[in-house]
Amino acid sequence: MDSSGAANDNLLENGASWSSESENGKGGLRTMPFIIVNECLEKVASYGIMPNMIVYLMNGYGMAIVDGTKVMNTWSAMSNMLSIFGAFLSDSYFGRFLVISIGSFSSLLGLTILWLTAMIPELRTSCESFMLDCSSATAIQLAVLFISMGLISIGAGCIRPCSIAFGADQLTIRETPKNGRPLDSYFNWYYTSIALSTVIALSVIVYIQENLGWKIGFGVPAALMFISAVSFILGSPIYVKAKPGHSLLTSFVQVVVVAIKNRKLCLPDSFDQFYQECDSALLVPTDSLRCLNKACIIRNPETLSNPNGSVLDPWSQCTVRQVESLKSLLRVLPMWSTGIFMIASQTTFSTVQANTMNRTLFGTFKMPAGSFNLVIVITVSIIIPTYDRVMVPLLAKYMDIPRGFSCRSRIGIGLLFVCASKATSAVVETMRRKTAIEEGFEDQPNAVIHMSVLWLVPEFVLLGFAEGFNPIGQVEFFYTYIPKSMSSFAMALFTLQLAAVDIFGNLLVSIVDKITSVGGNESWLSTNINKGHLNYYYALLTCLSILNYFYFLVICWAYGPAPEQKLEASARKEEEQFDYMELPTS
Repeated sequence: MDSSGAANDNLLENGASWSSESENGKGGLRTMPFIIVNECLEKVASYGIMPNMIVYLMNGYGMAIVDGTKVMNTWSAMSNMLSIFGAFLSDSYFGRFLVISIGSFSSLLGLTILWLTAMIPELRTSCESFMLDCSSATAIQLAVLFISMGLISIGAGCIRPCSIAFGADQLTIRETPKNGRPLDSYFNWYYTSIALSTVIALSVIVYIQENLGWKIGFGVPAALMFISAVSFILGSPIYVKAKPGHSLLTSFVQVVVVAIKNRKLCLPDSFDQFYQECDSALLVPTDSLRCLNKACIIRNPETLSNPNGSVLDPWSQCTVRQVESLKSLLRVLPMWSTGIFMIASQTTFSTVQANTMNRTLFGTFKMPAGSFNLVIVITVSIIIPTYDRVMVPLLAKYMDIPRGFSCRSRIGIGLLFVCASKATSAVVETMRRKTAIEEGFEDQPNAVIHMSVLWLVPEFVLLGFAEGFNPIGQVEFFYTYIPKSMSSFAMALFTLQLAAVDIFGNLLVSIVDKITSVGGNESWLSTNINKGHLNYYYALLTCLSILNYFYFLVICWAYGPAPEQKLEASARKEEEQFDYMELPTS
């Protein structure tokens, strides 16, 4: 599948209608720097503050490692969930320009407040040493911190889902052979710049925080966000500003509401008692999830009174297409649920682990403890092109698989790499903890042990392999089962999955901490990781990820053959039947 072409179709089919401004000297490639700079600097600012935030929460607010992890997971989940809300607002009410503008200034305000917590000592508590002798933060201090995080999440939720679509709005649609090239070029530059932004955030910003302190470490992201917001607003006079249109999310809610209203009706036997759109090939709803079919029953013919054939009140009458679109979304949820266990609160603990290990790589240079996610980014950047350019041709040549592994196979491969990563984490943490105790540091979590931080690299490389297979397979699976007219929901589902990962991680951390600390015992997730048993927690994650893989196999069995496999089987059957019929005459 051509990803840029698919994205092109998604952006042109959903969300907004075109304004005549695109024909009056507005839009075009000259708007791209403003839009891409806005998105890139927002990512550098927001991604740059997250890796080391667990250290800031523990050192600056006296939080235990469990509480800090919960805060981080909640913050990440809120950012991802608000992305869906931001997309809904831009598509249905405010338009993309206004939503991105609101998001830019919300992020700027949030980052500024976060910077002030580092600048003003009264806005945070004090610790004599890392993870020890810390007084608890006051309610006011926590309120200021959480307000800054909330504003940053609102900003991310407004900018990220709208930025790429707003850029596509600037490229006028014309029926010419050259139509696709500017849009393809835009997508290529967009994703390249986003990847570069992520690398800068996880390396340069994290390094600044660790070596120059929180004041500069938070001040730089705030300054970058200021440039981001101002640059976006400066481009306002030349933007094409598409008008809000109809949101698929609203359509889904309408189906549920109407189905509940019609719950006492009996399903008709005749197809003409279901409302079909004039240009729709769907005459009757499918038999699956029959309770939703009641939403498209024609209850009052007078409700179909609009001249264009649409219903007068969409909250009282839905179409067969609306019902089937919601069904297609619900059908992918079982496979969607298998991805919830992808990360599960591993990276925040790794930052704390890295702080206790020898991080000197060469000379006096020390690898920042929060930069290990960069290993995942680098691994994914290598795996994806290697798979596409090397593995797929080999699979086509030697295994007769012209398109490479199926989307389900890639999902499964990714889940196996998750199992391997978590098992590796358990082994490495066992070694780290044993070394710390042997060196007499059981009661000194600040001490640096004689064990290289590079021991953490393999688990992140394995996570990179998982990221290179699983998410791409999931998105392709969603595209396969979801109609093209609502394919933008494929990425929306993936965003919701990231939020579900964080929520599940929060729940798991809370349960493990509560159960393992019963009777006054040291929690597995103790703030003093030399006394705790983080290795047991990783072993638990390994077992759960293996169970999740078997759950994935059950889900694959329940789905049956993939659509493309059904087509191939049907084609082979017809070919065999044709050969059989031809044999007597030969």
